[in-house]
Order: sequence, then C-alpha cells, then structure tokens
Amino acid sequence: MSATTLLALPVVSVALSIATYTLGLKLHHRWRWIPPILVAAAPIIFLLIAVHESFDTYNRGGAWLTWLLGPGTVALAIPMYRNGLALRPSLPRLMIVVSLGSMVGMASAGLTAWLCGAPRAVVVSLLPKSVTTPIAIEVCNQLGGIPSITIMVVVITGVLGGSFGVSILRVLHVNSARAIGAAIGTTSHGVGTASLIHRSEREASVSAWAMAASGIVTSIVATILKIFMH
Repeated sequence: MSATTLLALPVVSVALSIATYTLGLKLHHRWRWIPPILVAAAPIIFLLIAVHESFDTYNRGGAWLTWLLGPGTVALAIPMYRNGLALRPSLPRLMIVVSLGSMVGMASAGLTAWLCGAPRAVVVSLLPKSVTTPIAIEVCNQLGGIPSITIMVVVITGVLGGSFGVSILRVLHVNSARAIGAAIGTTSHGVGTASLIHRSEREASVSAWAMAASGIVTSIVATILKIFMH
C-alpha cells in the first residue's frame, strides 16, 4: 500500500495527529518553552512534502479532529461555571479590560500592516488575529479579507501566547490569576486558554471568559468597520 493511499485513510491521519501531539505534550512538559502544536505539525508537514501529497488528502481524517474544536471550546465553560460566582464582582472591570485589549490588538495589527504598505485585503485579514478561528474567519470574510492569512496569524498568535505569554507576564511582575487569564484569553484565544488549564483552573476560567468576550467585541468592531468601509 502506497503512502498516498495510507494518508487518504482517515484513521491513519487521525492516529498520526494524535501521536505527534502526544509527543509534543511530553516534550512540552519537560521543556516548557517548546510549543506542542509546532512539534505536532512539523513531522506531518515534512511527511506530506516528502511523499508529494496535498494537505487535502491528509485532512480527510483531520477534518474529524477539526470538528471537535466546537465541543472542545464549549467544554471550556466548565471552569467558567465552577468559578463563576468568584468572578462576578470583577466582570465589569474585566469587560473594560478585555474590550480595550481587543481593540488595541486589532489596531496594532492593522496599523502595522498598513504602515508596511500591505494591501487592504491583507490589512483586514490581520485584524481578527487574537480571536478563535471560527470567529476570525467570519470577521475576515465580512471585511473582505483573505481567510488563509487570517488562519495563519490566528495559529501563530495562539501558539506564541500559549507558549510564552505567561512567562512574559511573570517578567512584567503580573502574578494575579485574573490578570493572567484576562491577558491570555484576550490575546491568544483557545490555544492560550488550553495552556492554562493544567496551571490553574482560575486562570483558565478567566481566560475562557475573556476569549468569549473578545470574540464578541471583535465582531462588533468589525461590523462597525464594515459600515465605514462601504
């Protein structure tokens, strides 16, 4: 059986994804600076290049795992529920922080691309870089951007935030669980939030709330931008 035929089998691509990500987690537990997602993706990319196969073939099984992103994101509501009462007094302040953080994130990405001379389609594609992929793609389409660019920057943002975000916050002497959760959730969406689950349920719950709020704020800002752009 050829490599192409094997990769076309959904069970093979799913097993390969799980195996490489498990390896990435083990390396991450030993060396915290190693991003599990990059460790998982690199062998698969090299394999597809080596056998001259397209991603679409591999993704016949990978699409199953992509579908699980929905239930996985919803599952983040569990730590939110467990810590909901403790968070209630802080919600107004958190909403202000998340709203400002979301708008600053959009503005910094868009202005940087614009100042570098990027075309409008690229500029708007970078705006939703800090929200979860389904929302980012919808915002990108709404503004007339390029989805592939949006997906790329969303993944990069999540990986960088999930891998180095907490360390950077520690260097800046940010130690509050609520502050860490709000920062990671606002800037690094689901990947960053998932990285906090094994650290602190309080941080993860705030991050999950911030991720959801950031998605709402980004969608509202994108709608306003669309009105002015037309």
